[in-house]
Amino acid sequence: MNYIGSKWKLSSFISATIKSVAGNDLSDKIFCDLFAGTGIVGRVFKPEVKSVISNDVEFYSYVLNKNYIENNQVFDYENLLAELNFLEGIKGFVFEQYSENGKAQRLYFSEQNGQKIDDSRQSIEIWKNEHQITENQYYFLLCSLLESADKVANTASVYGAFLKKIKKSAQKKLIIEPAIFLLNSNKNQVYNEDANSLIKQISGDILYLDPPYNARQYGANYHLLNTIAEYKTFTPKGKTGLRNYAKSKYCSQNFVQKEFENLIKNANFKHIFLSYNNEGLMSVESVKKILQRYGKYDLAEINYQRFKADKTKNRVHKAENTTEYLHILEKP
Repeated sequence: MNYIGSKWKLSSFISATIKSVAGNDLSDKIFCDLFAGTGIVGRVFKPEVKSVISNDVEFYSYVLNKNYIENNQVFDYENLLAELNFLEGIKGFVFEQYSENGKAQRLYFSEQNGQKIDDSRQSIEIWKNEHQITENQYYFLLCSLLESADKVANTASVYGAFLKKIKKSAQKKLIIEPAIFLLNSNKNQVYNEDANSLIKQISGDILYLDPPYNARQYGANYHLLNTIAEYKTFTPKGKTGLRNYAKSKYCSQNFVQKEFENLIKNANFKHIFLSYNNEGLMSVESVKKILQRYGKYDLAEINYQRFKADKTKNRVHKAENTTEYLHILEKP
């Protein structure tokens, strides 16, 4: 999934740094990914630790991680996906509100794909309610639908806006591909809660933090994924069809430092790692100052290239050098 702040390219750096501090053998460790997003970091550590705790306030993230992190059992899915991919489509909520030729004329999806999403989403829910599928299969199918729908979305990258014309990749027929997860014997836990509330209820060995860096709210940028995942009717707002969403204090210059310090203060974990780049609302020094109050502090960093839309050149993506910081705290 094309995701703001994804740690896929940085996963080797993050893994190596965490192991250099917490040890190479993590088989008896509980690892927590508190702002999980698409679950990339949790997926990296899933085969190496005793247990993964995954959390995110966004429901689409909960769906992804219920599949990638919590699912550990083998089950049949080929026939289920074949049945979904055989569906012709219906004119439901996603078609009418977010698709080509729908009544709202929001071009997030082609007409065909919008109807296919509605038909697939309703079928998955019926199967669940009629006990034709297990909970594990339910989240697997939802995750597969979200991942596959994202590949044919008619956006530049996020769902804050749609393109004026259906681009080539969005014209392709939606094929729901399996969202394959790693099998092991772990009993992992996935939550859909506010991070600062959940931190008071959990404990473990390694806490990995990847909160929002800037004023961009994930609930706004990925609102349509939540709409597909929850699939409850509401009145979309404005040209882009926004829904009500949770606004993170980590996206506010006025609240982020207090929110972050409260999180660290309440964290019952020995090793804490914070990913934060040089464009974040909190400076390196302000983060260091907060963390030093609670234990032994260190810092690792890496320079890398990321791609950013250039608004002066019709949203052509250009490479930019960025510094990713991994702040390290060892609590006594």
